Amino acid sequence: MRVGLLAPIAWRVPPRHYGPWERVVSLLAEGLVAAGVEVTLFATQDSRTGGRLSAVVPTPYEETPGMDVKVWEGLHLAHAFGEAGFVDVMHNHADFLPLMFASLVETPTVTTIHGFSGEAILPAYTAYKDRLHFVAISEADRHPALPYRATVYHGIDFSEFTFRSQPDEPPYLVFLGRMHRDKGAADAIRVARAAGLPLRLAGIIQDQGYFDREVAPHLGPDVTYLGSVGPEQRDSLLGGAVALLHLIHFDEPFGLSVLEAMACGTPVIAYGRGSMGELIVPGVSGEIVPDEAGAVQAVRSVGRLNRAAVRAHAETFSVPRMVEGYLQVYQRLLT
Repeated sequence: MRVGLLAPIAWRVPPRHYGPWERVVSLLAEGLVAAGVEVTLFATQDSRTGGRLSAVVPTPYEETPGMDVKVWEGLHLAHAFGEAGFVDVMHNHADFLPLMFASLVETPTVTTIHGFSGEAILPAYTAYKDRLHFVAISEADRHPALPYRATVYHGIDFSEFTFRSQPDEPPYLVFLGRMHRDKGAADAIRVARAAGLPLRLAGIIQDQGYFDREVAPHLGPDVTYLGSVGPEQRDSLLGGAVALLHLIHFDEPFGLSVLEAMACGTPVIAYGRGSMGELIVPGVSGEIVPDEAGAVQAVRSVGRLNRAAVRAHAETFSVPRMVEGYLQVYQRLLT
């Protein structure tokens, strides 16, 4: 089987630090290669893969000041679908723009919808719902207006995450995510202080105004901002924490950081939005809470959870499971 994987060009594949969609594409690409699939990865020229890299975009636009995103996205998509005849299946991970190109080629195209930025983009999907094939990343993120071939959960590479049977001393809490209201960094600060534990924040600043108003004024000896962290620092940061605070204000389509924390044995305390009920088993891998008061209470009791059980639950979200899910989708399309 020959599969073309279409990645976004915001970040390199795999990403150097941030880039959740690109991270999933990388894990899937290498997993498919290991399963004997002939993979062509359409990504930036500095990307890395065990398959064949086919690229016209020199560097990621998020790492290249002054780069015209529309120009390079257009060139990227035209190049990829120009090679569609050389693969059996095209697999799009680059949002809705590729749908217009996919409708012009005979090669079947699967689109993994990594979440909706808003209802305004829905017409781009509904226009092609009878000709293209959609995959959801969680049951919660399925849109009632769209048909889906399957739900395939993301997997993570457990070799990147070190299991810790105990958190570090002195104890601390962690927040890992974009600095944006949706992700709840300010909520995490209030909860950590109410619970009497230091907080370490990490993630890119996506909304500078939010960071300046809601986060920066509250930094101090007990609340530190580490910036965007790479794989090694992420492993240490997550693994040493008492818990990950994931107090989101939107319907999270998936939540890789939730799985990554649990892979280290670190339980997760989250608001029950979006996919959280599919990723977290209350009383086993973390707690789902209704508000800040509930989160404070959970911080005080979460230390009783068995961290080995947290890791065991995370291991059900493996790369081989994700690869098998997508192979089943490809095979159904081809047969």
